[in-house]
Amino acid sequence: MADNTEFSFRGINHLALVCKDMARTVDFYTNVLGLPLIKTLEIPGGAQHFFFDCGNDTSLAFFWFPGAPEAAPGVASAANMPGVGPIVSAHGSMNHVAFDVPPERFDECVARLKAKGVAVSPVLNHDDSESTIAKEVHPGVFVRSAYFQDPDGIVLEIAAWTKTFGPQDAVLPPADADGNRVPLAAVTGS
Repeated sequence: MADNTEFSFRGINHLALVCKDMARTVDFYTNVLGLPLIKTLEIPGGAQHFFFDCGNDTSLAFFWFPGAPEAAPGVASAANMPGVGPIVSAHGSMNHVAFDVPPERFDECVARLKAKGVAVSPVLNHDDSESTIAKEVHPGVFVRSAYFQDPDGIVLEIAAWTKTFGPQDAVLPPADADGNRVPLAAVTGS
């Protein structure tokens, strides 16, 4: 992985999401996924903010706001799990959260979710093919994924990297707001 010389970022500290029922969220993330609850806060106005340990100094946090608007799948979040249906969500939305697992434990983790009664998508072997999905694992597969949802419909992923990236893996020109491809050097300055 490339080093950040500007800010010395070490990774994601936490990702903050919003839940409808904090008790149900705590039950799911501690009892189904096994994430330790590490910090709980009451926020002025009756809201709550709880943090779960994801390992390697990363956390997943949830707000609970009294009277918050209902979920808007397909707008504020993905309406479906990848491999199951359309995954488009609005600009500025959170599409899904991927939990990293060791490649050798990937199948075990998927089986464990299913054993706990969680509906899990088919396993997707992501590669550089036109479809971006391979039926079988091969040397070009860079990550294996299985998707599921929490009680609020937040799309979650069990992901296992299967390949180390090199300079050849980050060469596609990014699209602008109109879908035009912009030369990578024009936006990275390199």
